[in-house]
Amino acid sequence: IFFFSLVPFPACKDLVATARDRKLNTFVQISVVHPAEQTLTRYSSTEIVEGTRDPLFLTGVTFPPEYPIYEETKIKLTVYDVKDKSQDTVRTRVLSEHKEPRTDVGVSNFCYDERLLKNKRFNYIFFCFRTSDGGKTVGTIDVSLVKMGEIEEGEVDHITTDVQGQKCALVCECTAPEGISGKDSLPLLNAVLKNPICKLYRFPTSDNKWLHIREQMSESTLSFHVPKELINLHIKEDMRRNQDLKELGELAPHWDNMRKNVIAHCEQMLTMYQDTLADLGKHTGSSFKSSCSKGEKTLEFVPINLHLQRMHVHSPRLKDALYDVFTVGAPAAHCQGFKNGGLRKLLSKFEAERRNTGYQCIYYSPENTAKAKEVLSNINHLQPLISSHADLLLNSASQHSPDSLKNSLKMLSEKTELFVHAFKDQLVRSALLALYTARPGCVLKKPTVPRNSVEECGDPQGQDHPSQIKRQNSIPHHSEYDEEEWDRVWTNVGKSLNCIIAMVDRLLEKEDSSSGIKESENDPSSAACMASHTSGDWYEQLYPLIITLKDCMGEVVTRAKQSMTFVLLQELACGLPQRLMLTLRRDIVFSQALAGLVCGFIIKLHTSLHDQSFLQQLHTVGLIVQYEGLLSTYSEEIGMLEDMAVGISDLQKVMFKIIEAKSNDFLPVITGRGKYMFCFLVLEKGWSGVCVYRICFIFISNIVLCCFRFGDTTLQESVNQENFEQLKEYYKLFTEKMPPDCLPHFQEQNDLKGLLENLHQNIQAKKRKNVEIMWVAATICRKLNGIRFTCCKSAKDRTSMSVTLEQCSILRDEHQLHKDFFIRALDCMRREGCRIENVLKNIKCRKYAFNMIQLMAFPKCYRPPEGTYGKADT
Repeated sequence: IFFFSLVPFPACKDLVATARDRKLNTFVQISVVHPAEQTLTRYSSTEIVEGTRDPLFLTGVTFPPEYPIYEETKIKLTVYDVKDKSQDTVRTRVLSEHKEPRTDVGVSNFCYDERLLKNKRFNYIFFCFRTSDGGKTVGTIDVSLVKMGEIEEGEVDHITTDVQGQKCALVCECTAPEGISGKDSLPLLNAVLKNPICKLYRFPTSDNKWLHIREQMSESTLSFHVPKELINLHIKEDMRRNQDLKELGELAPHWDNMRKNVIAHCEQMLTMYQDTLADLGKHTGSSFKSSCSKGEKTLEFVPINLHLQRMHVHSPRLKDALYDVFTVGAPAAHCQGFKNGGLRKLLSKFEAERRNTGYQCIYYSPENTAKAKEVLSNINHLQPLISSHADLLLNSASQHSPDSLKNSLKMLSEKTELFVHAFKDQLVRSALLALYTARPGCVLKKPTVPRNSVEECGDPQGQDHPSQIKRQNSIPHHSEYDEEEWDRVWTNVGKSLNCIIAMVDRLLEKEDSSSGIKESENDPSSAACMASHTSGDWYEQLYPLIITLKDCMGEVVTRAKQSMTFVLLQELACGLPQRLMLTLRRDIVFSQALAGLVCGFIIKLHTSLHDQSFLQQLHTVGLIVQYEGLLSTYSEEIGMLEDMAVGISDLQKVMFKIIEAKSNDFLPVITGRGKYMFCFLVLEKGWSGVCVYRICFIFISNIVLCCFRFGDTTLQESVNQENFEQLKEYYKLFTEKMPPDCLPHFQEQNDLKGLLENLHQNIQAKKRKNVEIMWVAATICRKLNGIRFTCCKSAKDRTSMSVTLEQCSILRDEHQLHKDFFIRALDCMRREGCRIENVLKNIKCRKYAFNMIQLMAFPKCYRPPEGTYGKADT
C-alpha cells in the first residue's frame, strides 16, 4: 500500500446552504469504516474554504503505508459548514467528540475497491452529497486515483485540467519518483529517520496546471544516539585526564593541594556524566525531545524537537525537486538558566576575571590551553600508530620483502615526522619548566654548551651503533634541570628515525647488489639458505633501532603528557567550580548542535550521493551549513542566542569520515576531542565513491537573525557580521576550486554574487523585522548545496511560520505557484500540514503558542491563520 491521499479540490459544487443567503465556510471530513470492526473512525479533514458554494480544496489527507486500508474498506466523506472558525482550531474539534460550531451539510460513502479500483480507465468517479438521513442531494464531488510522480505524458492534460474548469482529483496516490524518494526504503534512512508524517497538496500554477506537493516530517534517532556517543567520549577523556593528573608525580604542597581539589571536583563531574549516560540509556518511546521537556535535567544533552522537514514537488513541466530544512530548538542549556546570560557572555566574563584576578595558579591563555589539549590528542593518536607501523616494518624485514619494507618505512616516517612536529612548540618547553619549578627542591640550571644526545647514525664503514643514542633519565626530582634538555629529548625521536631510514636504505642496496649473485645460483637449496640468512639479518639489524625509536618516543610522551597535564591543571584550578560548570554548559550546547549537524549531513549525503559535483564539492571545499535563528534579543532569549552562537561556532572542529558498512549498524561513531572531532559515517555496501571522499570539512554560516526583535540587538548584529565574513570566505574558496557548471542547472555564479551583495547590504542596514535577510541567506545556502537549519526557542511556533513561508516561497519562485493562491497555500500548510502535527506532538494541542500582542509585532507573512493560535504551552 502506498501513500494515499484524499484531495478534494474544486470537486464540491452547488452546495446547499442551511440558511438563505448565507455564505458557506466548508471543509470535508474523512472517516473510515474498517471491515473487521464495522466502526466509524474519524480520520482527518481538509482546510476550510470560506464564502463559496463551490469550494476549491487544496489540502490532502494521507493514509501512510502501514494504515490498514483494504478493498472492502469504506470511506465516508462529510461536508461541514463552519459558522465561527475563530473560536478554536476546527480540525481539532472535528477529530474529538467536543461540541463544535458547525453544521452537517452532506455526506457520501464509497468502498475503496468498489468504485476506484474498478474504474481503471480514468481512475476517477463522480459522487453526490446527500443529507445525513439519505434524503435530498446537496452537492457533488469527484474522486480519482492519481500516482504522484508517475503521470504519463498523455495523462497530463486530463489530470491537470485548468483551474477555472474545476475538474480535478479527489484521491492522490503518492509514490516515489525515480532518483529522489525511491531511496527511502534503504537501511541507512530507516536507521536514522523515524515516525514520518506525510501531507499532500495540489496547488494551481500560473499556467493553470497543478503542482503535486508531498510534505513530510520525520524524527531522527540521532537525537539520542549522538549525545550518548558524545557523553561516552567525554567520560573516557575525563577518566584519562583525571588519571594523568594523578600521575603528575610528586609536587610541592601548594600544587599538590591544588591537584587534589581539582581531582575531587572532576570526579564529581565524571559521576554526573555517567549518571546522565545511564539515564539516556533507559529512555524509551519517541526518538525526539519535546519542547515541554527542555527543562528536564536527564535530557539536557538532547536537542529539542529535532525533525527533518522535507518538501517534494512534482511539476507537470519541471523536474521533480526535494527541499529539506532541519528544524530544531536553538542549542541552549535551559536547565542551567539564563539569569547571568549565555555562553558567549559567560566565557568572556570568566576569562577577564581569570586574567585579572590574583589566583594562586599560573595563567595560560585559552589558545595555550587549546594547544595543550591538541598536543595530548596528538600523543594519544600518534603514539599507537607509530608503534604499529614500527612492528609492521619489523614484520616486513622478517619476511624479507623489499616492497613491503619500503611501504612500511614510508608510513612510519610520515607518522613519526608528525609526532616530532607536534612537540616543536614553545608551550611545551615553558610548561616543562613550570612543572619542574613545582617539584619539591628543584634546582634550575642553564648550560652554556648544549650536548648532543644522539650521535650520527653510522660510521664511515657503514656500521650502525644504536647504543650511541643516549637517553635521558625520566623527569628529575631534587636535581638540576637543563632548560635545553627538552630539545635534545624530542629531537632524539627524529634522529632515531633517520637511523632506521639509513639502515633500510643500506639493506636494500645490499639486496640489489646481491640479486645478480642469487640469479646465477644453480643449487636451489643454497639459494634458500642464503635467503633465510639474509632475512634473519634484516630483522636483527633493524630490531635494536626500532626499540630505540620506541624508547625515545616513550620518553617524549612521558614528559610532554605531564607538562600539558600541568597546563590543564592550571586551567581547571583557576575558578573552580565555575570552570567546570562552564565546561558542562558548553558540552550540553555542543551536544545539541552536533546531533542536528550529524543528522543534516547524513541526510544531505544520502540524498546527493550520486551527484558527482556535490561529492567533489565536499572533497574540495567542504560543506556549508546555515542556521536561521528566530530568537529575540530580549530577556532569556538573548542568553539562548549566546549559547547558540558558541555551540555552532564549536562545530567548526568537526570533520566527517565516510566508511563502508561492515554490518547492519548504520549509526555514526564519534571520536576525538579538543581541536578535532571525527564523526565516522557508515554507508551501505556497494555505494560508489565512498572511498574517494574521505574527509569533509564543515564551514558554518551562522546567520542568526530575528524578525521579532526586542531589546538590544548588538549581539545579533555582531554574530551576523562575523558569520557573513565566513560565508564570503567559503564563497571565495568555492569559486576558486569548483568549476562553474557544478551548481544546479538553474543557478548561476553571477546570481550568487548578487545575493551575497544583497545579504551584506541587509546586514549593514541593521533594519528591524528584516525578513528579507533570512530569505536571501536561505537562498544562498540552497544555491551552494548547503544544509539549512531553522531554529527558535522550541522549533515549534516561530519555526513553523518560517518553514511554511519558505516552502510556499519556493513554490512561487521556482515552480510557478499561482500568485492568487500563495496565501491560501500558506494557510493550508500552517493549518493542516506537518507543522501543526509537530505542535500536536509537542504539547498535545493543535495551537501555535502565540498571543495577539506577539502577532502585532510579527511581519504579516509570519502570522498564523485565524483559529490556529492561542494560549498554549511552549
